[in-house]
Amino acid sequence: MKRLSAKFYDHGSKLLVAAASTAVLLLLLFLLEGLQGEASSHRPAGEEAEYASRLFDSSRVHTLDIQMEDWKAFIQEAGEERYTACTVVIDGERFPGTGIRAKGNNSLRLTEKYGLPRYSLKLEFDRYKDGGNYYGLDKFSLDSSFQDNSYLKTFLTYDMMDFMGVPSPLCSYVQVSVNGKPWGLFLAIEEPEEAFARRVFGEDHGQLYKPDYRSLADENADVALRYTGEDPAGYGNIFHKAKFPVTAADQERLIGALKTLHEGENLESAIHVDEVLRYFAVQVFVMNWDSYLGRTGHNYFLYEKDGILSILPWDYNLAYGTYALGMSEPIRDPYILVNYPIVTPAEGEVMKNRPLYHNLMKVEEHFQAYLGYFDQLLEGYFESGYFSSFLRETAEMIAPYVAEDPTAFCSYESHLLAVDVLERLCLLRAESVQGQLEGTVPATLRERQERPGDGVDTGDIRIEDLGDFEDLETAGERNRINLEDY
Repeated sequence: MKRLSAKFYDHGSKLLVAAASTAVLLLLLFLLEGLQGEASSHRPAGEEAEYASRLFDSSRVHTLDIQMEDWKAFIQEAGEERYTACTVVIDGERFPGTGIRAKGNNSLRLTEKYGLPRYSLKLEFDRYKDGGNYYGLDKFSLDSSFQDNSYLKTFLTYDMMDFMGVPSPLCSYVQVSVNGKPWGLFLAIEEPEEAFARRVFGEDHGQLYKPDYRSLADENADVALRYTGEDPAGYGNIFHKAKFPVTAADQERLIGALKTLHEGENLESAIHVDEVLRYFAVQVFVMNWDSYLGRTGHNYFLYEKDGILSILPWDYNLAYGTYALGMSEPIRDPYILVNYPIVTPAEGEVMKNRPLYHNLMKVEEHFQAYLGYFDQLLEGYFESGYFSSFLRETAEMIAPYVAEDPTAFCSYESHLLAVDVLERLCLLRAESVQGQLEGTVPATLRERQERPGDGVDTGDIRIEDLGDFEDLETAGERNRINLEDY
């Protein structure tokens, strides 16, 4: 069978940039020939992490009690993101001297704005205690499922990434209490820091960064992984966000890799190509625009070892088409979202400024591998029946805890609806991606404009049912807590 060609991606993406003011030239679309890849095998084996089989045993819901003298004051000052000492009791084991603070960007701001107490949290075992750890774990977070009525979006996406061989944080569900009183069901997530690096990459691991912007009004070329010269000062949003101390050699290697990426030649010498392509296949599938491929360009980790870069997954509560923050005209039409193109998954101006995607796709071999990884994801994760079984088993496991969640952002009925909608949405997305690979559904933005009716019908699905601002507006009425009791 014929395949889409990288030269068509390259030609079409350049024209998409001009399409902001002019018409775009048609990209030719051919049928995909199955391309199956092996999981990445040249990474060093990480050490066994005991915490992986304890807190991050995802086959059950764990218990976690936060013990603190003045929880009310902590919640009232959560927006300041200051660490406070507490004792954490995980599955009956006490860990005193643990640091805790609220976390998030817009999720934190909006939780505070709506006067809700359900913040996502960071817990750091060595914040106040040298060498403090939980069976080797230094830090993890408790995700509140902000704008995720299903409680499943992040958990599901990390599982998808893991299935595709992309290094991902461990996660599991936790029934949280405060001073012995119920607080709610949260998702515990391994924070990518020292313990993560050792577990995934081994003792001789490389450098880890979490690039992020200081202001969206800035150019933020470094967050977009664009090469802007040899001066390390031009990459402050990367180097100031390092998880380990940064040396001049670290800076030189990373800048050199970005230069190679910019030049577009010998990309394998600077990019862990296979792994990055697998990451993008999942990232594009889950329709996440609060990401590297979105307007913000953030919410990822960057790993560098020996001058070779990888992009690692992070933050999926606004995936599956639910990202609307800061968008003047957010996409709400499920038909558009489900059928969003996999070849040009962002507008031209964004694509031009995302070299880790854009420059890889210009290379025929890499472009074909990218398409092949969609085929692998569809066949192994969805067509096999694994997806629906995994989703339903997880939903059944957490359902009793969601039903009794005293700080939930949504009603239990809304949760059940969101689970159904998420399953249907993913299965329809899989059908659309298959159609895009075969040529029956447009795989580029230009083709979608020319053939708007050639997509998968989404019926009565409402994206808002996965979690919306309206839920936040009424969440306070459902909260069954009194901070005075904690």
